[in-house]
Amino acid sequence: MNDSPHIEVLELRVLGDLQVTRNGRPLDLPPSRKTRALLAYLAVTARQHQRERLCEIFWDIPDDPRGALRWSLSKIRQVLGADEKALVADRNAVALNIETDYARLAPLVKADLSSHSTGELEAVLASVRGGFLADLSLERCFDYEAWRQAIASEVEIVELGILRELVERLADEPRRALPFAQRLRRLVPDDARLAAETEALEEKVRSVTAQATGRGPQPTSATPPKPAASAQDPGRAVQFCRALDGTRLAYASTGSGPAILRAAHWMSHLTFDWDSPIWRHWMRELSLHNRLVRYDERCNGLSQRHVVDISFETMLSDLECVVEAAGLDRFTLLGLSQSCAVSIAYAIRHPERVSGMVLYGGYVKGWRARGDAGEIATREAAATLMRENWGKPNPMFRQAFCSMFIPGATHEHFAWMDDLMLRTVSPDDAWRLQSSFSVIDVSDLLEKVRVPTLVLHARDDNVAPVESGRTMAAGIPGARFIELESQNHILLEGEPAFEEFIDHVRAFIAETAGA
Repeated sequence: MNDSPHIEVLELRVLGDLQVTRNGRPLDLPPSRKTRALLAYLAVTARQHQRERLCEIFWDIPDDPRGALRWSLSKIRQVLGADEKALVADRNAVALNIETDYARLAPLVKADLSSHSTGELEAVLASVRGGFLADLSLERCFDYEAWRQAIASEVEIVELGILRELVERLADEPRRALPFAQRLRRLVPDDARLAAETEALEEKVRSVTAQATGRGPQPTSATPPKPAASAQDPGRAVQFCRALDGTRLAYASTGSGPAILRAAHWMSHLTFDWDSPIWRHWMRELSLHNRLVRYDERCNGLSQRHVVDISFETMLSDLECVVEAAGLDRFTLLGLSQSCAVSIAYAIRHPERVSGMVLYGGYVKGWRARGDAGEIATREAAATLMRENWGKPNPMFRQAFCSMFIPGATHEHFAWMDDLMLRTVSPDDAWRLQSSFSVIDVSDLLEKVRVPTLVLHARDDNVAPVESGRTMAAGIPGARFIELESQNHILLEGEPAFEEFIDHVRAFIAETAGA
């Protein structure tokens, strides 16, 4: 007779809809979304949290947040049942120790996937049932939601990376590789190259099957047609590379022709930008006659979030790494807003790579470096509002922020700006980046530029005054300056200034790309 005690295994699954299982069997969860979200947050973060901070994250209301927290913790204890040691709580702090499927995936976020075994990668991939906590968005709990979105991006990136690694690794085993290729294609349906690879694998599988049965290869209606590649394909095929400090950088390429590399600016998201009326017309037009390479700045979009080093030199180094990863030999360098300064530094360091440089809406010195006490006080106040209200449903902040960047915005643009803020960067990272941009100063670099340069600026830009553009052009030898009739820091689709911008850029590339 076996007298050994029965060991129960409690697991929390977050790679998809939230599940808590005991010995593989799902348990009933509390109906309260906040209670379930609290359970997931405590388990995934796997560290001690102060009660006061948890109240701020989930119940920042004038009623009784501590009482709401106590009630939720009591419901969590009911879920955990006999496992009393899992939840540790005292008057000040709370911690939860429970196994999660995310804990097995997390080590792969910064890892070199090629060094992991096929079996290990397949096991991790099998645990991904969908988006991270896909059923537990809490729009009114912004700090939680920003955390959830950031982890969801990491999970998506790891899933894509594993699938690509397995498809390449198992190329000689088409039966094993095909399901991974098909899953990858469902995630990035507009990747024409992947479509061709998937079709080739399907053909190999059919051929092997036909040889085994003695029948010739048979066509199948299940094989999707190969999409025609065009300059306007919505470029959702994202690739990744590593910066010198190991930070993961996401980049993408669309269109064909002389290459344009858009130096990264904040508030970008490689895939979401194609849906957004804020940026989609930029990518569409710049990809129409050229190969456009974009990448998300560190702390933004699909690149790694919450990175410590956001210095100017590191941003320059990131640009260099993307150039190498994308295989660019010679290209037009496009700088927008603060990335104009990074572009200038890159063009000085690598003039042999840059056929020409286009700078729009940039500045030589950041607002703190300019030294205007009134401007600094105003900007610091705005930065505080940014940290407290970023991405929250606060119409006053949204209107003020959006109106500063896009005075010509419609109600649709206001709504999309909300989503752009929420999806692209966290409140803390937004504040840190703005603080970093404030000390930019490339005034000593301008005279060292030796590549053809076109500087464009909106006449009534509220973010970077038009004088900034004039100063930039005046300091760069031989640079041309064009003033655009617009109020918008981000030019909108349909406004004459955007069409003029595109016309000037195309003419400049035609003149310089072959030089």
